[in-house]
Amino acid sequence: MKKRNILLALSLFCAIMASAQNGDRKFSAYAVGFYNLENLFDTCHDEGKNDYEYLPTGTNRWNALKYEHKLRNMSKVLSEMGTDKLPGVGCALIGVSEVENARALDDLVAQEPLRARNFKYVHVEGPDRRGVDCAMLYNPALFTVIDYTLYPYVQELEKDSAYYTRGFLTVKGRMAGEDIGVIVCHWPSRASDGFYRESGARQVKVIKDRLLSENPAIKIFVMGDMNDDPTNKSMTKELSCKSEIRKTGDGDMYNPWYNILVKKGTGTLLYDGAWNLFDQIVMTPNLLDRKDKKDYSTLTFWQNQIFRRDYLIQLDGQYKGGPKRTHAGGVWLDGYSDHLPVVVYLLKEQK
Repeated sequence: MKKRNILLALSLFCAIMASAQNGDRKFSAYAVGFYNLENLFDTCHDEGKNDYEYLPTGTNRWNALKYEHKLRNMSKVLSEMGTDKLPGVGCALIGVSEVENARALDDLVAQEPLRARNFKYVHVEGPDRRGVDCAMLYNPALFTVIDYTLYPYVQELEKDSAYYTRGFLTVKGRMAGEDIGVIVCHWPSRASDGFYRESGARQVKVIKDRLLSENPAIKIFVMGDMNDDPTNKSMTKELSCKSEIRKTGDGDMYNPWYNILVKKGTGTLLYDGAWNLFDQIVMTPNLLDRKDKKDYSTLTFWQNQIFRRDYLIQLDGQYKGGPKRTHAGGVWLDGYSDHLPVVVYLLKEQK
């Protein structure tokens, strides 16, 4: 056990310190991610929740074997996210959606790849009728949680007042010696009109602006399954996300995924043969090098990626070429998720 902990500590130290170098300048790198876990349900019924399809007697015949495989598969992906730039370390924090409860999260972080890095989580039970929540996993060696709140999604239309959906998990903490805010979202699905996602964006903007008014130095990530593309009104207008760093004003957010969808034509989920990019991480301007000074004296956005591995892609059938799902057509595929994860990388110069 001591040997494993020493090796882990050495790996963590080397990966963070062996970042980009430019002459005598040295930089530390950090990774932040998001992943829709696609129905990480345990096998027990939660009172008041419509989780019946994920019970041993339900339509998915969700039993201990399938649950254990799902945990193993999810932990594999989560532990590998961010390792393209930070081998052996991965992400400092990862927002997740579609997780049923704290019991499922306990079982998830107990999986060896995450337990080896001592991953913890933040979660507040939400009001969603199916029982799926957002949460945030984090490596306490890299990120310290200070406070967290689940802000409810408030229906703007009176006719919807009895309908409850996912709220906005808001976490305040410290990373690389700086104040960080994370808002994890799972906006209403495309079964609903775009108005409901635009409403979610308006509410997230209020939370983001409130955090900044309380602490102008806080650096904020809004992340999640938005159920909208970077090009949709919820992102471009209501959350005021810009596709270029130089065009990102003080009250805006920067969306590094816009051009990946528009110019590269790729995304995080495949529908009717076309890519969507619903899974996004956007950030406040104080995380940007807007004047291209290559300063990096504080945490600064460096790169972003859609995390892909061959094992995450379906090789045949109706969903060929897209993410390998847990189920398809009523058949258990022992897959991962119908979404691909996303990661952003940050740099900070070492003093």
